Amino acid sequence: MGNEGDGRIHDRWAWLRHAVIGPLLAAPPTHGELKTAIEALSRRTWRHPASGDPVTFAPSTIERWLYAARPAQDPVSVLRKKVRKDTGRHHAVNESLARALAAQYEQHPSWSYQLHHDNLWALVRANDALGVMPSYQTVRRYMQSRGLVRRARIRHPERPGMARAEAHRLHVEMRSYEVTHVHGLFHADFHVAKRPVLLPNGDRITPSLFGMLDDHSRLGCHVQWYVGQETRSFIHGCSQGIQKRGLPRGMLSDNGSAMIAGETVQGFRRLGVDYETILPRCPEQNGKQESFWTQIEGRLMPMLENVTDLSLDLLNEATLAWLEGEYNVSRHDEIGTTPLDRFLHSPTVGRESPSSDDLRRAFRCEVERTQRHTDGTFSLEGIRYEVPSRYRHVQRLVVHYARWDLSYVDLVDPQTGRVLCPVYPIDKARNADGTRRANEPLPYQADGLAPVQRSNEVAPLLRELMQRHAATGLPPAYVPVACEPVPGRKPANDKETR
Repeated sequence: MGNEGDGRIHDRWAWLRHAVIGPLLAAPPTHGELKTAIEALSRRTWRHPASGDPVTFAPSTIERWLYAARPAQDPVSVLRKKVRKDTGRHHAVNESLARALAAQYEQHPSWSYQLHHDNLWALVRANDALGVMPSYQTVRRYMQSRGLVRRARIRHPERPGMARAEAHRLHVEMRSYEVTHVHGLFHADFHVAKRPVLLPNGDRITPSLFGMLDDHSRLGCHVQWYVGQETRSFIHGCSQGIQKRGLPRGMLSDNGSAMIAGETVQGFRRLGVDYETILPRCPEQNGKQESFWTQIEGRLMPMLENVTDLSLDLLNEATLAWLEGEYNVSRHDEIGTTPLDRFLHSPTVGRESPSSDDLRRAFRCEVERTQRHTDGTFSLEGIRYEVPSRYRHVQRLVVHYARWDLSYVDLVDPQTGRVLCPVYPIDKARNADGTRRANEPLPYQADGLAPVQRSNEVAPLLRELMQRHAATGLPPAYVPVACEPVPGRKPANDKETR
C-alpha cells in the first residue's frame, strides 16, 4: 500500500471519500430515494487508504460528505482532510524561549540541535522567566520549521572573502545555470588524486589533475596530471585547452593561489577573456567541474587500481584516452546528447587560438621597476637586468615576466602594452673584457635638438642678472685683490717664469 504514484495520505483519503459518494453525484437518486441509496453505500466494504484493510462508513458520514461535495466546483479538495488551525505553532516553545533560541542560533549557527537544546536548557535553569523547557524533539522540530538549520563552520572568519561568501549564501539564492553558446564559458580547476604515483627518481607523490570543461556542451577541453598545483601548471593546462578547442569568452575557476596569480589574471585580460573566480566555500558555483571529478574517481581510477607501479606518464596517457574515447563521446543525461556532438553543432562565440608564443607572452605579470641610471640596470626577483641604452632616460620601467621563466622578460610601453624589446640578465663576465657599445642617441638627440658645438658664453640667466646689475650704475659689491705671486711658491709651468 502506498506506492509512489498513490499520493499522500490526505489525498488518498479525499479520493476514497469521492469514490464513496461518486455514484450519488453521477446519478442523483430521485425524491425520497436518497436515504436508501446512502444506506446501501454504508453496507459496502471499502479499502482503507493507509492500511489496506476492509472498512465501512456510517450513513451519517456519507451524508456529510455528500452535502459538502455536491455544491463544490472541486469536490476532491473539499473532501480532503482539513488543516488544523494550530498547524505550524509550537505551544511548548513560548515567545521568550523562541527569542532566546534565535539569539543563540545567530551567535552559533554551526551548533548541532543537541548542543542548542543543552545550552537552552542551561538558560532555562538560570532564568525562570523563560518558562518550561521543551523536549529535544520539540526543539529540533521548531528549529527546522523556522529555518534554523545547521550551517557549516567558517574555518577562517577573519578573512574578508569568507565573510563575503557567507553573506552571499545567506542573502542570495543558488540556481543552476548554463550559458547559451559554446565557448561562452570554460571551467578550470584542480583535483587531487586518491592514490599516489611513482616518479622516475623513486619518489611517490599524490598528483593533481587539471581539467578544463566547456559549460554549454560539457566537453572536456583538456585534462592533465601534474606534480603540484603551481601557477605554471595551471597556465600550462589552460594554454593546451585553448589551443585544442579555441579561445573562450569567459573563464571560471577556483580561488587557489594559481588561479589568482598575476600571470593568470593579467594573461586572461590580455587575451580578452572575462576571468572570474568563485566565492570561497562555494564549490557549487563550479558544480559542473565537481561532477566531472566524480566520473574521474568513479570510472577512470578504478580501471587503474591493479597497476602497482603507476607512473605520471601512464596516468596522463590513460586519462586522455578515457577523455576522448569515452567521456566526450558518451551520452550526457542532462544535455541529452554527447558533449562532442553538442560542442560541434551548437552556436559558438569562440575565437581562433593564439600561437604558442602569443600565449606564452600573454600569461605574464606586469610590474614596475626603477632604473638605476649609474649602470642602466633594474632588479627583478633578485636578478639585475640590463636596459638598452636608448631607454636609459626612462625612470620607471614596465616589464612583463613569468616567475618560473626569468629568461623571457620584455620591456613594454605602459600606454599601449606593446613590447618594446626583450631584456636579459647582466653578464658581468662578458662586461669584464672592457668592450663597450656606444650609447644610442636619446630622443632629443635623435630629433636634432642637441647643439652641434658647446658655447663658451655665460648662461642666459646669469647674463641677464649681470646686465640688470650693471644697469643700476652701482660698482661691483666686492673689493678686488691684486694677483701677485705667493712668496716661496714654485711656478706651475715655464710660462710663469717668462
